[in-house]
Amino acid sequence: MTSGDLKFDVNLSILFTELPLTDRAATAAAAGFDAVEFWWPFREPVPADRDVDDFVTSIANAGTQLVALNLFAGDMPAGERGVLSVPGREQEFRDSLDVLTAIAERTGCRAFNALYGQRLPGVPPERQDELAMENLTIAADAVATVGGDLLLEPLTDGENGQYPLLHARQIIALLDRLEREEGVTNARMLADVYHLTRNGEDVRGILTATLPRIGHVQIADVPDRHEPGTGELDFGELFGLLAESAYPGYIGLEYRPSHASADSFGWLPPELRSQTR
Repeated sequence: MTSGDLKFDVNLSILFTELPLTDRAATAAAAGFDAVEFWWPFREPVPADRDVDDFVTSIANAGTQLVALNLFAGDMPAGERGVLSVPGREQEFRDSLDVLTAIAERTGCRAFNALYGQRLPGVPPERQDELAMENLTIAADAVATVGGDLLLEPLTDGENGQYPLLHARQIIALLDRLEREEGVTNARMLADVYHLTRNGEDVRGILTATLPRIGHVQIADVPDRHEPGTGELDFGELFGLLAESAYPGYIGLEYRPSHASADSFGWLPPELRSQTR
């Protein structure tokens, strides 16, 4: 179903959530994976030092590599999807960047996903967009200090509140504006196949036309966001395209398992789960 030339990682903020945060990397390793990613793994923008240490140590002790990490995005369980365009939350977002870069220095993570934030009633969109430009520039500069890329992704329309970035063309336009106006050259698109497909995008066309602008790929089947093989998408074609295009990055498994997490990897042969094969 896939090619041995591709690299896969497990998103441990959506898989193995029945386990404590610091047990998940070891469980992913036991399932054969040596690369993992997370959303922001703390409730606060600036967690206690001990919580950061426990998180980083759990990844190292499992023998896994952290390959992608979300920036602080607010209270995601409550429905928030980013704060960088939200007036009044500038300081907590910027304070969280020090934590992010410290984790990057200790783990070698170099891909960082920035959720934009939803539109707010009574706040002009232009004001939110200007604040986003300012905060994205600060974030890009911060991750550049560790050789990292800032990622931006479209999210599914109707599932994430009034989220304004729904299409690949909007992400590309934002990346272009960041480079043109702020000199940002380390920002890329996160191509999440689930979100793009749900929003009616031509995923094959996007991957073909914009691959040099893509810093990370994530997958889940459509329509229920479960593992490959449970829905409508042809992952054999998708993986073939990425392999033929020599996509160099990881493919993040960011799906909700249809049953237990450990039972949701049957579509991916064990010998393809590890990069040390």
